[in-house]
Amino acid sequence: MTGTDSITVEIIRHGLLAAAEEMARNLCRTAYNTVVYEIHDYGIGLHDVSGDVVADAPGIAIFTRGNDHGIKKAVEFLGADAMAPGDMFVLNYPYWSSAHTLDPLVFAPIHVDGALAGFASCRIHVLDLKQKDPGYVLDSTDMHQEGLFFPATRLYVAGVRNDEVFNIIRFNSRMPERTIGDLQAQVSACHTGVRRVQEIAAKYGAETLAGAMAAINDHGERLARLALAKLPKGTWSAHDFVDSDGVDVDRMVRLQVAVTVTDEEMVIDWTGSDSGVRGPINLPLGQTEALCSLVFKALTTPDTPVVAGNFRPLRVVTQPGSVMHAVPPMPTFTLWTGLLAGEVVLKALAEGMPERVPACSGGDVCSMMGLGVDPRTGRPWLEATNEAVGMGGHAGGDGADGVMHLSEPGCRNNPVEVLETKAPMFIESYGYRPDTGGAGRHRGGVGVSRSYRFTAPSTGICLVYKTRTKPWPIGGGSAGENNRIVLNPGTDLEVVQGGSYNRLEAGEVLVNDTGGGGGFGDPFTREPESVARDVRNGFVSVQAAARDYGVVIDADTFTVDAAATARLRERAA
Repeated sequence: MTGTDSITVEIIRHGLLAAAEEMARNLCRTAYNTVVYEIHDYGIGLHDVSGDVVADAPGIAIFTRGNDHGIKKAVEFLGADAMAPGDMFVLNYPYWSSAHTLDPLVFAPIHVDGALAGFASCRIHVLDLKQKDPGYVLDSTDMHQEGLFFPATRLYVAGVRNDEVFNIIRFNSRMPERTIGDLQAQVSACHTGVRRVQEIAAKYGAETLAGAMAAINDHGERLARLALAKLPKGTWSAHDFVDSDGVDVDRMVRLQVAVTVTDEEMVIDWTGSDSGVRGPINLPLGQTEALCSLVFKALTTPDTPVVAGNFRPLRVVTQPGSVMHAVPPMPTFTLWTGLLAGEVVLKALAEGMPERVPACSGGDVCSMMGLGVDPRTGRPWLEATNEAVGMGGHAGGDGADGVMHLSEPGCRNNPVEVLETKAPMFIESYGYRPDTGGAGRHRGGVGVSRSYRFTAPSTGICLVYKTRTKPWPIGGGSAGENNRIVLNPGTDLEVVQGGSYNRLEAGEVLVNDTGGGGGFGDPFTREPESVARDVRNGFVSVQAAARDYGVVIDADTFTVDAAATARLRERAA
C-alpha cells in the first residue's frame, strides 16, 4: 500500500482510463485497416514501471494481458536503462510478444523528469509482414515461414523516425502502405498515452503517480481475492479438441485442463494437452496466460476495468513444447487455440460450479478473410470479418443470439456496407440460423449465416477450428449446432468444411455458418410460452419445438396447443 489518499488515487485512475480511451480513438481515426477501426481488433494499455497494466481500452481482451508479458520480455532483453524518452519500440517475436507476427506490439516508455514512470502500449492486427502466404498462414511448420521478426526494435529513436526499420518493412510487405500506416497509427496511440500520463504526473507529481498505480493494482488484487473466497473449492478437469493443426488435418488436437480453486489461488493446469503439434496452432505462453486471465476476470471481477492486480491470485501451469506453450521454432501463426481454449476452462468449472458459468458458445470466432486484386482499382485488396455466434444457456437465462465470441468482448464485426465497398464481393444473405441453439430450460443462443458471392477471382481464407465437436451443454441441456463453411451450396461444387484456404472464381459463393450455444437444464422444463416466443422470433422451428421441447405450436398462430403439449411431454417422461 502507499500513502497516496484514496480520492487522489481515484482521480488518477479515471485519468488513466480516459487516456487509454483517447489512445483507442486516435488509433481508430488514423488506422488504414478495417480490422482495426471497424472490428476493434486491438489491445491498448497503460502500464506501471514494471510493465503491469493499470488502465486499458477494451478491444481483444487477451491482447491487453499479452502486452504486459511482451513489455516485460522487452525490458529483460534490452534493459530499462536503454529505453530513452521519445523511443518507440515494435515487438512481434511470438514467444515474447504473446501473439503471432501480424499482431505487433508497439510500446513506448514514459519518462517523468528523466526517470522511467511506465509504458504505453498498442497491439493491432496488421495486414502483411512477409509471412509465406498473403493474408493468413494456415500450414506453416516452423517460425521461419511466418514473416519478419522484430525483437523489441526501435521504430523511433529519441523521437526521430528510424527510416532503416520502416524501409525494411516497406520492401518486405505485400501491402506496405497499409501496413506502415497501421504501425504509424499505433505510434500515434502510444504517443497520446505518453503525453497524457506525463500531464498527470506534472499535476500530481511522479511519486504520487507511482503510488496511485501501486494502489490501483493492490485494490484490484483485493477485489479478486474477495471474489475468489466465495467460489466453490475443488479440482475439476475437462478436455476438448481443435479440429486440426492445419498440417496433419486428420488429427484433432487435444486441449486438456485441470482447474483448482483454493482459498488462496486459482490454478489452471494444461498438463496433458497435446505436444508435437506440427502446424501453427501452438500458443505462445503469454497468450495462454492471457486467455486464462480472461476467464478468471469474468468469474471474479467482471464489473471493473482490467488491472494486473486482478490476476495475482491466478497461476497458470504449462508444459514447454506443448500446444499451450510454444518454444522456438514451433509455428504459432494460427492462434485459434487461444480463442477456443477459454471455453475448455469453463467446461471444467461447470463440473464444480454449474450455476456460475454458461454452457459452451458456438465456440469460435468464425473469421472469413478475402483477398485478391480488385478489378475496379487494379490494386490488391484484403478485408476480413469475424462472425457472431450463439452464447451458451446459463443458470440466469438464455444465451444471447448472434453476438461476438467471449474471447473478443470489445469487438464488432465488419458491416455489409463496408465489405461491399472495400472488396469485390456481394453479401447475398445475412441472418440468424434457426435451431442452432442447444435446447434447454434456458436455450442456447443461435448462430448466424452470412453468404458471400465474390465478383472477381479471389482467395477466401476461413479461420474456423471448432467444427468437429459440438458446443457442450450443462445440466441435461442439448448441445448446440456446429460451425461450418459451405462453398457453392446447392450446386455440384458444394463443399462443407472448416479452416481452409480457398481459391474462388468470380461468381462462386462462400457461406459462413456459425454455431449455437449449448443449452442449460432439461428442455422439457422450459416454459411452453417461451418456446412459442422462440418460434415466433424465428429462433426455433415448429418441428424442433415438438422434438426438442415437447411443445406443440400452431404454425399459423404461433400459439401453444396446451393439451397436445401435455400429452407429448407425458409420453417423453
